[in-house]
Amino acid sequence: MKTRGFPSAALGLMMLALGAGAFAAADEKPKAAGEKPKAAAKEAKKKDPESRLVRDGVVIDFDVKPVEGDAVMEGKLAEVRFRFTDERTGKPLQGVSTGAWMDVGANIQGQAGADQKDCKEKIGLYLRGAVGIRPLVDLNGYYLLVLNKDPTITVIDPMVSMAGRTSTLQVIPLKRPPMDWANYSAIKHLFISMPAAGKVAVVDTESFKVVGEVDAGSNPTRVVLQPDNRYLWVGNNAKEAKDSGVTVIDAKERKAVKFIATGRGHHEIAVSDDNRTAFVTNRDDGTVTVIDVGTLAKVKDIKTGSVPLSVAFSSLSKAAYVSDGKEGTVTVIDGAKREEVAKMKAKPGLGPLRFTSDGRFGMVVNTAESVVNVIDPGTNEIIHSPKVQAEPFQVIFSRDFAYVRSLGSERVTMINLTSLGKGKEPIVQSFAAGSYPPKQGGDLALADTMVPALGEAAAFVVSPAENSTYFYMEGMNAPMSSYQGRGHLARAVTVIDRSLQEVETGVFVGRLRMPVAGRMDVALSVDQPKMLHCFATQVKANPELEEARKTVMVQFLPQQRKFKVNEKVNVRFKVLDGGGMPKEGLKDVTVRYFRVPASPPRHAFGKEVEKGIYEATVELDEVGAYYVYVSSASAGLTFEDASFLSLLANPAGAAEKAPAPPKKTPEKKG
Repeated sequence: MKTRGFPSAALGLMMLALGAGAFAAADEKPKAAGEKPKAAAKEAKKKDPESRLVRDGVVIDFDVKPVEGDAVMEGKLAEVRFRFTDERTGKPLQGVSTGAWMDVGANIQGQAGADQKDCKEKIGLYLRGAVGIRPLVDLNGYYLLVLNKDPTITVIDPMVSMAGRTSTLQVIPLKRPPMDWANYSAIKHLFISMPAAGKVAVVDTESFKVVGEVDAGSNPTRVVLQPDNRYLWVGNNAKEAKDSGVTVIDAKERKAVKFIATGRGHHEIAVSDDNRTAFVTNRDDGTVTVIDVGTLAKVKDIKTGSVPLSVAFSSLSKAAYVSDGKEGTVTVIDGAKREEVAKMKAKPGLGPLRFTSDGRFGMVVNTAESVVNVIDPGTNEIIHSPKVQAEPFQVIFSRDFAYVRSLGSERVTMINLTSLGKGKEPIVQSFAAGSYPPKQGGDLALADTMVPALGEAAAFVVSPAENSTYFYMEGMNAPMSSYQGRGHLARAVTVIDRSLQEVETGVFVGRLRMPVAGRMDVALSVDQPKMLHCFATQVKANPELEEARKTVMVQFLPQQRKFKVNEKVNVRFKVLDGGGMPKEGLKDVTVRYFRVPASPPRHAFGKEVEKGIYEATVELDEVGAYYVYVSSASAGLTFEDASFLSLLANPAGAAEKAPAPPKKTPEKKG
C-alpha cells in the first residue's frame, strides 16, 4: 500500500519531520539574557527535566505509570501520558496534534544533558517510514492484521514501505487454523478461535506473539467480547447436544469460567449494552437462549423461527434482533423483559444482521434476494430494501457508510447512512475490490472480510480469491492501493489501534507493553507549535522474563516448503539454548509431523549432521499441508514448547493455477 493511503495526520507529521533540521537549532537556543522566568518555568526547575518541557509558552508534562503490577517493568502493561498546558494560564491546550515513539536510549541518544539533535533526526527517519529503522514502540496510527486460511496471522505496518509496497511486519504462527477473533484493546490482547484445537489463542498486540491458549470447549467458532470486556463468549458448534452451547472466558484472567449448554447447531452471540443479558442462537433447534450474565445462568429459550442465523443488539431500542433464514423474519426480544415484543416479515434468505454503533439503523442481508433490509429500531419496521451485489453475506459500518460484501461479486456495495429514513431514498454505490468474487476463494472464516480504517473515511477489504487486501478511501472510484499476501491465503482483516488517545482536552494517553528493561527514550513530535523533544523513563527488569529467556527453542533453517506428493523431505533445524547458542550432541531429538487438519501424527528421529544442526526425514505421502514439530527430552524441549514448520505436498505434476475468471453477468447499478 502506498503511504498516501494511510492516516492524513501522519502525513502532516512527516512534513514536520522533513523540516526538523530547519528549526532544531532554534528549538534548542538559550533564553535571552535577563529574561524573567515564568511561574511555570520556576516549577519546571523543581521537576525532573526528563519529564517536563517548557518552551514557546507551552508546558508538556510526561509520565509513565504501571497498569500491571507496582512498577514500570519489562513485559508489563504501562500507561504513557502527555499533558499540554498553557505556560501563562495553566489551562489545557486545545488543538494539539502529536506523534510519539519509544526506543532504548542508546538507539536514539536522548540521554540526560546530551544534544538532542540525533534524537530529532531519528524521528524524521521514523516518519519517513525508512525500512530497517523502526522504534521498539510506535505510538501512532494502527497496524493491519490479516487472518489467513493456514494457522497464521499476518501483521502489516501501513506506514513502512519498500519499493512502493507495504512492509509485512511479521507473521504470527498459531497451532491450528483460525476462524474468528475479538480484540481486547485495553489490555492489548487479541483472542482467536481455533476450532480444530478446541482452544482460543491469545495474542499480545504489542509484541504480536501468542502469549497463551485457553481451553474453549468443543469446536469453538464465533467469539464475542461483551461491551465491558469482562467476559469473552465463545460459540461451541459441537456435534453432541450436551457439548453445544457457549464457553464463557474471563477475558482478563484468560480462564474459562463456565460452559452453558444452549442447543444444537451454529451459535451467534450478542450481549446487551448494559452487560446484563446474553442472547445465543441455536440454528438447528430454531431457538435463542437468554442468559443472565451476572449469574451465568440460562433464563429461557425463545422460539424465533426455523433457522435463526444471526443476532444483534440495538443500544437505541435496548432489544435483541434475530434473523431467520428460512422464514424470512426478524424477531425482536426486549432486553429488560427478556421476551419477544415484535416480529418483522421480510423474505426467506435472511442472513447476518448488524446495527450501527449508535443503534440507529440495523441492516440484515438477504443472500437469496440480493437485497439489504434496513431496520428502524425506533418503530421496529423495515424501512428500505435496496438492491445490492449478488449474494450479500457481510455488512460493516464506517461513520457515514454501510459496506456490504457479496459472495457472487467482486464489487462492494456502499449505502450512505445519511440517506436513510422514512420518506428518503437510499443512495447506493459500489467499487471493485479485485477482479474475482469471494466465493471463488474457497472456504471463508467467520471473521469479517472488511474493516473500517481508524480515524479515516476509509476501509480495508480482503479479496480471498486473489489473496489481496485493498485500501479504499470514501469518495474514490476504486481502491487506492493493495497488499498481496504472499505465502498465505488471506481470509479476514482487522486493525489494531496503536495511537495516543486524547482522553481529555490536552491530555494524550497510550497503553503499551514495555518491550525491554533499561533506560527508554520517548520521542515526541508536536505539530502546533512545532517542536521535537525526547523524554526519558526507566524500565525495571522482569525476573520472570529473565527466567523465560533461558528456555530452549527450535530454529528451522531456510529450506524449500513446497514438494510433490510422496516425496521424502529432509528437514533441518537447530536447537538453541536460552542464550541463543546451538545445543550440540543431542541424542533424543524427535520430529512429529501430521497432515492438517487432523491426521494421525507420525514421528521421525533427528540426527546431528553438523555441529548443532539436526536433520530428520519426513514422508509427504498425501496431498495437503503438513506441520512439523521438534522435541528433545534431554534439552527440556517438548512438542508444545517449540515453533513449527509448515510444508505443502502438491499433486504430482500439478501446477498452481489462478482462480478461474468469473462469469460476467449484467449488473444493476445502485
